[in-house]
Amino acid sequence: MISANAYFDGNVKSLGYTSKTGQSTLGVMNAGTYEFGTSQHETMTVIEGEMTVKLPGSSEWVTYKSGQAYQIEAKEKFQVKVSGQTSYLCQYK
Repeated sequence: MISANAYFDGNVKSLGYTSKTGQSTLGVMNAGTYEFGTSQHETMTVIEGEMTVKLPGSSEWVTYKSGQAYQIEAKEKFQVKVSGQTSYLCQYK
């Protein structure tokens, strides 16, 4: 089953699916600043574009570009800034 999700007034959209490795979403973010919360461990990989991210417990913003990934533990919040449309793969554990 494929699920469709929209957040932040439609500025972030994703398609959810389940594969042999578990649950994942493929999505696109419009330019903006967003705060996300996690319910499970997430590995976020930038497919195209770039994300500037402030991870939990950090005071620094770090930019991740196409092909780069970062991880967030369960039950955490993190902030993301994108300057143009950016696509991503989010894998859950």
